[in-house]
Amino acid sequence: MKKERLSRSESRVEPVKEEFITVGEIVAPHGCRGAVRILPLTDFPERFLRMEKLTLLRKGERKSYAVEEARAHKRFVIVKLAGIDTMDDAAALRGALIQVPRGETVPLPPGCYYVFEIIGLKVWSEEGAFLGEVSAVLTTGANDVYSVRTPSGKEILIPALKAVVLEIDLQEEKMVVRLPEGLL
Repeated sequence: MKKERLSRSESRVEPVKEEFITVGEIVAPHGCRGAVRILPLTDFPERFLRMEKLTLLRKGERKSYAVEEARAHKRFVIVKLAGIDTMDDAAALRGALIQVPRGETVPLPPGCYYVFEIIGLKVWSEEGAFLGEVSAVLTTGANDVYSVRTPSGKEILIPALKAVVLEIDLQEEKMVVRLPEGLL
Protein backbone atom coordinates (compact mmCIF):
# COMPACT_ATOMS: atom_id res chain seq x y z
CA MET A 1 0.00 0.00 0.00
CA LYS A 2 1.44 3.39 -0.93
CA LYS A 3 0.94 6.78 0.59
CA GLU A 4 2.81 10.02 0.69
CA ARG A 5 4.65 8.50 3.56
CA LEU A 6 4.39 4.80 2.90
CA SER A 7 3.46 2.85 5.96
CA ARG A 8 6.62 0.77 5.47
CA SER A 9 8.58 3.92 6.25
CA GLU A 10 7.56 4.34 9.86
CA SER A 11 6.32 2.21 12.71
CA ARG A 12 2.96 3.83 13.38
CA VAL A 13 0.97 6.39 11.44
CA GLU A 14 -1.78 8.30 13.21
CA PRO A 15 -4.93 9.57 11.50
CA VAL A 16 -4.50 12.45 9.08
CA LYS A 17 -7.91 13.41 7.72
CA GLU A 18 -7.20 16.99 6.73
CA GLU A 19 -6.59 19.23 3.78
CA PHE A 20 -2.76 19.17 4.00
CA ILE A 21 -0.48 16.14 3.96
CA THR A 22 2.95 16.13 5.65
CA VAL A 23 5.80 15.16 3.30
CA GLY A 24 8.86 16.24 5.28
CA GLU A 25 10.29 17.79 8.44
CA ILE A 26 13.01 20.38 8.94
CA VAL A 27 15.49 18.71 11.25
CA ALA A 28 18.39 21.17 11.36
CA PRO A 29 20.04 24.22 9.81
CA HIS A 30 22.65 23.42 7.16
CA GLY A 31 25.62 25.72 6.86
CA CYS A 32 25.72 29.39 7.85
CA ARG A 33 23.66 30.96 5.02
CA GLY A 34 20.20 29.89 6.13
CA ALA A 35 19.72 26.56 4.37
CA VAL A 36 17.72 23.87 6.15
CA ARG A 37 18.09 20.10 6.25
CA ILE A 38 14.82 18.31 5.49
CA LEU A 39 14.06 14.71 6.37
CA PRO A 40 11.69 13.48 3.65
CA LEU A 41 8.60 11.75 5.05
CA THR A 42 7.61 10.53 1.62
CA ASP A 43 8.61 7.77 -0.72
CA PHE A 44 8.90 10.48 -3.37
CA PRO A 45 11.74 12.70 -2.01
CA GLU A 46 12.56 13.91 -5.53
CA ARG A 47 9.45 16.10 -5.24
CA PHE A 48 11.50 18.55 -3.13
CA LEU A 49 13.87 19.18 -6.05
CA ARG A 50 10.94 20.43 -8.19
CA MET A 51 9.04 22.47 -5.61
CA GLU A 52 8.97 26.23 -6.13
CA LYS A 53 7.60 26.91 -2.64
CA LEU A 54 7.35 25.06 0.64
CA THR A 55 4.44 25.34 3.02
CA LEU A 56 5.58 24.91 6.61
CA LEU A 57 3.42 24.04 9.60
CA ARG A 58 5.01 25.37 12.76
CA LYS A 59 3.34 25.94 16.12
CA GLY A 60 -0.08 25.50 14.55
CA GLU A 61 0.46 28.07 11.80
CA ARG A 62 1.16 27.58 8.10
CA LYS A 63 3.51 29.83 6.16
CA SER A 64 4.84 29.49 2.62
CA TYR A 65 8.38 30.27 1.49
CA ALA A 66 9.80 30.47 -2.03
CA VAL A 67 12.51 27.89 -2.69
CA GLU A 68 15.75 29.45 -3.91
CA GLU A 69 17.72 26.21 -4.18
CA ALA A 70 17.25 22.51 -3.42
CA ARG A 71 19.55 19.51 -3.63
CA ALA A 72 19.72 15.96 -2.34
CA HIS A 73 22.31 15.23 0.36
CA LYS A 74 22.55 11.65 1.67
CA ARG A 75 19.09 10.81 3.06
CA PHE A 76 18.16 14.48 3.40
CA VAL A 77 17.24 17.35 1.12
CA ILE A 78 19.03 20.67 1.60
CA VAL A 79 16.82 23.65 0.79
CA LYS A 80 17.52 27.37 0.82
CA LEU A 81 14.32 29.34 1.44
CA ALA A 82 13.80 32.99 0.51
CA GLY A 83 14.03 35.25 3.56
CA ILE A 84 15.86 32.65 5.67
CA ASP A 85 19.40 33.99 5.45
CA THR A 86 21.22 33.04 8.66
CA MET A 87 21.89 29.93 10.66
CA ASP A 88 19.68 31.37 13.44
CA ASP A 89 16.80 31.91 10.98
CA ALA A 90 17.15 28.30 9.82
CA ALA A 91 17.44 26.96 13.38
CA ALA A 92 14.16 28.69 14.27
CA LEU A 93 12.44 26.45 11.67
CA ARG A 94 13.66 23.21 13.27
CA GLY A 95 10.73 20.83 13.74
CA ALA A 96 8.53 22.54 11.13
CA LEU A 97 6.58 20.13 8.97
CA ILE A 98 6.57 20.52 5.20
CA GLN A 99 3.04 20.04 3.89
CA VAL A 100 1.33 19.88 0.53
CA PRO A 101 -2.35 20.25 -0.26
CA ARG A 102 -4.03 16.87 -0.48
CA GLY A 103 -4.55 17.41 -4.22
CA GLU A 104 -0.77 17.64 -4.78
CA THR A 105 0.02 14.13 -3.62
CA VAL A 106 1.80 11.98 -6.16
CA PRO A 107 -0.68 9.91 -8.18
CA LEU A 108 -0.52 6.21 -7.37
CA PRO A 109 -1.17 3.22 -9.59
CA PRO A 110 -4.52 1.43 -9.28
CA GLY A 111 -4.76 -0.71 -6.15
CA CYS A 112 -2.28 1.41 -4.18
CA TYR A 113 -3.40 3.77 -1.42
CA TYR A 114 -2.02 6.42 0.86
CA VAL A 115 -2.13 5.67 4.59
CA PHE A 116 -4.31 8.73 5.17
CA GLU A 117 -6.85 7.11 2.81
CA ILE A 118 -6.81 3.81 4.73
CA ILE A 119 -7.16 5.21 8.24
CA GLY A 120 -10.81 5.62 9.13
CA LEU A 121 -12.14 3.00 6.70
CA LYS A 122 -14.95 0.81 8.04
CA VAL A 123 -13.89 -2.84 7.97
CA TRP A 124 -16.27 -5.67 7.11
CA SER A 125 -15.70 -9.42 6.90
CA GLU A 126 -16.43 -11.10 3.58
CA GLU A 127 -19.49 -12.60 5.30
CA GLY A 128 -20.81 -9.08 5.94
CA ALA A 129 -20.02 -8.72 9.66
CA PHE A 130 -18.89 -5.25 10.77
CA LEU A 131 -15.48 -5.57 12.43
CA GLY A 132 -14.60 -1.94 13.21
CA GLU A 133 -12.59 0.97 11.87
CA VAL A 134 -8.94 1.21 10.82
CA SER A 135 -7.31 3.31 13.54
CA ALA A 136 -3.64 3.02 12.56
CA VAL A 137 -1.25 1.42 10.10
CA LEU A 138 1.65 -0.48 11.66
CA THR A 139 4.87 -1.38 9.93
CA THR A 140 6.39 -4.81 10.23
CA GLY A 141 9.31 -6.23 8.31
CA ALA A 142 7.25 -8.06 5.70
CA ASN A 143 4.02 -6.11 5.24
CA ASP A 144 1.88 -3.42 6.79
CA VAL A 145 -0.68 -4.32 9.44
CA TYR A 146 -3.99 -2.51 9.87
CA SER A 147 -5.03 -1.88 13.45
CA VAL A 148 -8.82 -2.13 13.52
CA ARG A 149 -10.69 -0.85 16.57
CA THR A 150 -13.87 -2.89 17.17
CA PRO A 151 -17.08 -1.28 18.49
CA SER A 152 -16.27 -2.83 21.90
CA GLY A 153 -12.81 -1.18 21.89
CA LYS A 154 -10.82 -4.33 21.14
CA GLU A 155 -7.95 -4.14 18.63
CA ILE A 156 -7.77 -6.54 15.69
CA LEU A 157 -4.52 -6.64 13.73
CA ILE A 158 -5.14 -7.40 10.06
CA PRO A 159 -2.20 -8.09 7.73
CA ALA A 160 -2.27 -5.91 4.61
CA LEU A 161 -2.04 -8.80 2.18
CA LYS A 162 -4.03 -9.32 -1.02
CA ALA A 163 -5.21 -12.70 0.29
CA VAL A 164 -6.66 -10.95 3.37
CA VAL A 165 -7.74 -7.51 2.12
CA LEU A 166 -10.24 -8.35 -0.60
CA GLU A 167 -11.60 -4.90 -1.39
CA ILE A 168 -10.93 -1.25 -0.62
CA ASP A 169 -13.60 1.22 -1.67
CA LEU A 170 -12.56 4.78 -0.87
CA GLN A 171 -15.87 6.24 -2.07
CA GLU A 172 -17.82 4.03 0.34
CA GLU A 173 -15.05 4.33 2.98
CA LYS A 174 -15.11 0.55 3.26
CA MET A 175 -12.67 -2.36 3.41
CA VAL A 176 -13.67 -6.01 3.03
CA VAL A 177 -11.38 -8.64 4.53
CA ARG A 178 -11.03 -12.41 4.72
CA LEU A 179 -9.77 -13.01 8.22
CA PRO A 180 -7.11 -15.68 8.62
CA GLU A 181 -8.25 -18.62 10.73
CA GLY A 182 -7.82 -17.97 14.45
CA LEU A 183 -7.41 -14.19 14.14
CA LEU A 184 -10.48 -13.37 16.22
